Amino acid sequence: MSERVTIILVVEDEVAIRDMIGMSLERAGFRWLGAGSVEEARGVLADNAPELILLDWMLPGVSGLDFARQLRRDDNTRDMPVIMLTARDAEEDMIRGLEGGVDDYLTKPFSTRELVARIKSVLRRAGSGDEAPITIGPLTLEPASHRVRAGEEKIQLGPTEYRLLQFFMQHPERVFARDQLLDRVWGRNVYIDDRTVDVHIRRLRKALEPHQAAGLIQTVRGAGYRFSTQE
Repeated sequence: MSERVTIILVVEDEVAIRDMIGMSLERAGFRWLGAGSVEEARGVLADNAPELILLDWMLPGVSGLDFARQLRRDDNTRDMPVIMLTARDAEEDMIRGLEGGVDDYLTKPFSTRELVARIKSVLRRAGSGDEAPITIGPLTLEPASHRVRAGEEKIQLGPTEYRLLQFFMQHPERVFARDQLLDRVWGRNVYIDDRTVDVHIRRLRKALEPHQAAGLIQTVRGAGYRFSTQE
């Protein structure tokens, strides 16, 4: 029986860059599909189920950032990991991208080694975790189905927010500094700013707020964050 190959969708309007990325993915053992616009990407997704999307920000018509937001609102693609590829390297752009629903943000130009490392790290985060449900306070997290509930109400989370909440619920009442969360949730040797943690904490709290659970993610001044049912 042949080994299953991970499929990655590359959404990039510049053909030379798309093909270069595709060749790098093939050398790393991935299979890839290409699209030059959001419209083409939707067509590919209609017939395929990639495990991850590499998404350029600047696309003709609908931008990559708007597409990422659309993916997070669709039940079929809500949990699909997305890495944004862009020449926009300002901090506010990175924050907009992360708040828009992407799981990682890679600025051009980038090395193929870094790209492959980021892909593997995001895929590990998306596919890891114990299968036993975890219930703390009003929240129940089900690793097998990647569902989170408050009572009978389902809570919609992006892949990174899910992994962050899972880690917190697996380690309640413990304080973790930003760099510890980066190592444990994002993975070692992934070169992203520790302010990325703050962005995802805000997104996680926003998702939990309608269920009166945002206060479970507590800021410990000068130390980091903890998950706690205590004041």
